Amino acid sequence: MIKIFRKIHYDLIGKNKTGKYLKYAIGEILLVVIGILFALQINNWNEERKVRDHESVLLRELRNEMTFNRDDIIQTLVTINNSIKSNEILASLFENNQTYHDSLNVNFEK
Repeated sequence: MIKIFRKIHYDLIGKNKTGKYLKYAIGEILLVVIGILFALQINNWNEERKVRDHESVLLRELRNEMTFNRDDIIQTLVTINNSIKSNEILASLFENNQTYHDSLNVNFEK
């Protein structure tokens, strides 16, 4: 392909046809510019695809982390509620001047 363009180039210059050579040169420049623009568009499409893929990965990781955090919060709330129940039982024992008995352990294990 390059040999064909080189032959046309030498033929036009050698025959002193400056007008035709100028048209040829402009055509060749346009072909190069179109090729560069085409390559840039393909590169832009590829970059957008990479961004979408990375975004998908981040969203998946965020969903997993939020699920883990939700489960952790639920477990913490269960522990806090159990502590509150145990403290309420102990408070009622103190208020009623009752003594602690082993049978109360059932309430503390929930």
